[in-house]
Amino acid sequence: MKILLAKNAGYCFGVRDAVNMAYDTAKEHGDVYMLGHIVHNENVVNDLDKVGAKVVDSLDEVPDGRPVLLRAHGTHIDITKKAEEKNMNIVDATCPLVRDIHNEIKDLEKDGRKIIIIGDHGHDEVVGIASQVNDPIIVATSEEAMRLRKTKRAGVVSQSTQTIENVQEIVNILMNKVVDLRFVNTICFPTKRNQEQIKELSEKCDIMIVIGSFTSANSKRLTDLSKERNTKSYQVTCAEDIRGSWLDNCKTVGISAGASTPDNIINEVLERIKQIGNVQKEEIYV
Repeated sequence: MKILLAKNAGYCFGVRDAVNMAYDTAKEHGDVYMLGHIVHNENVVNDLDKVGAKVVDSLDEVPDGRPVLLRAHGTHIDITKKAEEKNMNIVDATCPLVRDIHNEIKDLEKDGRKIIIIGDHGHDEVVGIASQVNDPIIVATSEEAMRLRKTKRAGVVSQSTQTIENVQEIVNILMNKVVDLRFVNTICFPTKRNQEQIKELSEKCDIMIVIGSFTSANSKRLTDLSKERNTKSYQVTCAEDIRGSWLDNCKTVGISAGASTPDNIINEVLERIKQIGNVQKEEIYV
């Protein structure tokens, strides 16, 4: 049996930097407090908790003088302002590409445009983006886009981990509803790259395994893209989730992982598959 591992599976640079900042801050100060999970991966959150990176629900739970970390997904602007007003020790781990979306959407609003965000309702990143402007419209699906009223001027951005296909469908609908439409493609490069890799890989392999938390939007999208091309596609959170029966009569296993999946979990999954399939060869990176 052969293993094909997507070249860029796992942590994107924004997540890796945020997690490293959490570890470094906890080491320097003894602890650090985060409003919600730093990334959507339970294993990462549990490991950080062991070294003093604590999850809290509000700034009021952060002890005086202790550092508070703003997560990779971005933070609601009211929370950031409150932390600044309280002169808290802020460690900003917001992904630079997410911060770019914040800037883009504010520029679109200054240009007098109605703001439309293509993204998942209630997702942390979308909440942070939406908080940067007044009364934005959030659209998750083409069906929702069809229900929008026509308008003269609008500006559109997307959640960084949206699929290209979903964004294209929605923008095509908006082109018939908005006279003056400005669309800024804010799907991040790591997302585009990983989606293209899994499209190619899923068609080459007998089965596909996507490693990532079920709370991770980008992991779910990778799984969906794979299932569209290969019905034997499975999402797992760790090596223990893998069933040996998946590998029966399998010659090639494809593996990818969401942007919030750490290297150690990917390696554990690889080792588990090697054991089950008696793999003699090294993985082939594509």
